Amino acid sequence: MNKRKQTEEKIFRLISAMANGLIIFILCSIILIVFIKGFKALSLEMIIRTPQGGYYYGVGVGVLNAIMGSLYISLGAVVIAIIMGTPAALFINTYLIGYPRTQNTIRYFLDALWGIPSIVYGAFGFTLMLYIGLNASLLAGIITVSLLITPIIIRSFDQALSTIPKGLHEASLALGNSRAEMAFRIIFKQGFSGFITAVLLAFGRAIGDAASVLFTAGYTDLIPRSLDEPAATLPLAIFFQLSSPIPQVRERAYAAAIILTIIILIISITARLLSKKYSRLNNK
Repeated sequence: MNKRKQTEEKIFRLISAMANGLIIFILCSIILIVFIKGFKALSLEMIIRTPQGGYYYGVGVGVLNAIMGSLYISLGAVVIAIIMGTPAALFINTYLIGYPRTQNTIRYFLDALWGIPSIVYGAFGFTLMLYIGLNASLLAGIITVSLLITPIIIRSFDQALSTIPKGLHEASLALGNSRAEMAFRIIFKQGFSGFITAVLLAFGRAIGDAASVLFTAGYTDLIPRSLDEPAATLPLAIFFQLSSPIPQVRERAYAAAIILTIIILIISITARLLSKKYSRLNNK
């Protein structure tokens, strides 16, 4: 029996190592291919300038419009998602702490919303635009993306809050705190590292999504100056440029993909560093 368990453990370790190696290989392959195909077209001028006349015909450089549009939409959507998602996650872990069935039901629906393809959110956002008479614009993109990432923030923050010992809730109430005071003064502080991770995870999803803004944000070569103007995004810039028959334009698509990949990698690394930092502070 011991030999059988040892054999099973070795097989499991081998499968785990192969799975991890495959994931690392796929990630490195994606990054390597993008950098090889786009590095030649990448330049500082491309980052700091908007598209010029003839840009999509291989003349001129610049994706600053897409970079700024992505940041505007992502930051605006994250702010809305935080406003809606943070109280919801705290509510689940304070007011519903004695109702596990209700908690599990809400979490099931949040998981379902998280799993819905982003193109469905884009279609819903487009329908909502038609209903309220809103044009394809920065505002429409922000609203649609905020709907996409709100379940991500709620569920990710909820996972962090659910690990907080229940004794802390009881001690807080015993000291005379209301549930609202307990939620924002005690529980939120203890789960702050999880909150940071949830926000950065949602921001990474928002800035890298194309389908949800395809019908809602529109596209323009200019940097939007108001909420009712259309906005370009990096994913859409990559999509449109890759469909071009001109090799120089396709190279710029890969260069834009490098920029987007670097942004997302920075977000991922920042999320890990901040999470570890605040976890250590809470443990002291």
